[in-house]
Amino acid sequence: MKKTVVILIIFISVLSCDFFKKTDERTPVARVNENYLYKEDIEGLVPEGTSKEDSLVMINAYINRWARQLLLMDGALLNLSEDKQEEFSKLVEQYKNDLYTKAYLEALVKKNIDTVVNGGEAEVFYEANKESFKLNDDLLQLRYISLPLNPINLDTIKKRFIRYETKDKRYLDSISVQFKSYSLNDSIWVKLSQVVDKVPVVTQESKDQLLKKSNFLQLKDSINLYLMHVNDIRLQNDYAPLEYVSNSIKQIVINKRKLELIKQLENDISKDAIKNNKFQVYD
Repeated sequence: MKKTVVILIIFISVLSCDFFKKTDERTPVARVNENYLYKEDIEGLVPEGTSKEDSLVMINAYINRWARQLLLMDGALLNLSEDKQEEFSKLVEQYKNDLYTKAYLEALVKKNIDTVVNGGEAEVFYEANKESFKLNDDLLQLRYISLPLNPINLDTIKKRFIRYETKDKRYLDSISVQFKSYSLNDSIWVKLSQVVDKVPVVTQESKDQLLKKSNFLQLKDSINLYLMHVNDIRLQNDYAPLEYVSNSIKQIVINKRKLELIKQLENDISKDAIKNNKFQVYD
């Protein structure tokens, strides 16, 4: 009787093990010790349209990298001291904590940050930090037109380009298909170097002419005629115009707000944890 009971228990145990044993029906493509790489792990690795030969090269390269990494990891675990492994484990844990907390704080900041920087606030910041906004380049506000040599209506274009009233701007816009290149928005600040790149006919002498306020220039090379009118200038070591650095100021102000908000959020989280008895410091 006892023998029968023992056999029955063993039989039930075997059945139980088989019943609860998980079967992995995935198709392996490589193995390193007890680690398997499955077919579904490499799905999507090869872009559509890739040839069979190139696909095999990409897949084999991936498998080899996967295997080398695991083999090197196994070697490291065998050969590195326990102290070194513990040190690395702490670094990995700290890196994980940093990633999570950074993502969490960024989400909170994004939800609560005020990203509106009005003109008055930007101007206050600009005046308080003006020395930080000295120019390394010459700046200009100008308009220009590049035309073929000897255009038929040059006198009209030139007259309207210099006068540049509202009706003149409309006229120049309407015939802009005749221009090889142009820029009629003379309220934007641009670097002199950008102008030189756009208008290669500019020489050192004409550079000096360009760097004069309210100045009209007519230049030409072997194929093009250039009409240029300078509204305003800022020279190197002058203070940058507020409108030129307004985007940078906005970003600086918002970044400053972010740092202040992060500090506030961290303090609030600690205070709430203490209040709710989730955080205690023992004597």
